[in-house]
Amino acid sequence: MIDPDSVLHLAAFPATVAGGNPAGVVLDARGMSDTEMQAVAAEVGHSETAFVVRPPDDGRPRRAGMRYFSPTAEVPFCGHATVATAVALARRTEADAFLFETSAGEVRIDIAREGDEVIASFTSVQPRVEPLDAHVLARLLGVLGLSEDDLDPARPPRQAFAGNTHPVLVLADQDTFDGFSFDPDVLRVLMDEQRWLGTVTVLKSLGERDGEQRFEARNLFPVGAITEDPATGSAAASVGAYLRDTGLLGATGTGAVVIHQGRHVGRPSLLRVRVPAEGGITVSGTATVIA
Repeated sequence: MIDPDSVLHLAAFPATVAGGNPAGVVLDARGMSDTEMQAVAAEVGHSETAFVVRPPDDGRPRRAGMRYFSPTAEVPFCGHATVATAVALARRTEADAFLFETSAGEVRIDIAREGDEVIASFTSVQPRVEPLDAHVLARLLGVLGLSEDDLDPARPPRQAFAGNTHPVLVLADQDTFDGFSFDPDVLRVLMDEQRWLGTVTVLKSLGERDGEQRFEARNLFPVGAITEDPATGSAAASVGAYLRDTGLLGATGTGAVVIHQGRHVGRPSLLRVRVPAEGGITVSGTATVIA
């Protein structure tokens, strides 16, 4: 087992000093077994801990091997832990890009520096968007205490993948969005059945401003003591794919999206999404060290 002091703790996508999604980061996990990585993730207790199982080489971009564990299981990809890891690595090198080899595929992360701030932008694997089975949708709405009448009629429910699979629901009413609740154990059963290894993504449109579509998100992630995620990079990428696939970005299928998240769990977060006409979705943010 590694020394607990060698685990870094960073909050990714913070919108305020106390915001962002905490992630554990182990920058050198060479030789660690699956059992050891799982035990570290459980001890750390954040929604995910990232393990650099093969440290970056000297190429351009620098290539590294990555694995991600929640407190209870390995996940193929984790966006906020990717950003946290890239920021931690960038602060130790002059690298301007990394290529993370993940279980979901290769993910490129571009690094920008603005004064003392490091901004990491990852581009997801090729996304896909599929209809959400009517029976599964009915079960999910029931678990959340919602009905189809609560959905935004202009934004149909879908299942989107951009590293992890996320069901995406858009609600019409702000009070309903703020007020719905769920039994974490019941939702966990449904998520495990459907192999939703990421989060259940529930959105409310905040309209368009300065050429950017804006949403508030609640990403439901019952694991251990956690019920909702403060910031979810893979879900943000999936939302970009969802908007492109459903034609909600207009005729070009491109655009900029801003996602506010974390208000409901007291950790305000901000994720910026860039959607190209085709290919992976780019999600940008920074990360700060947590004491």
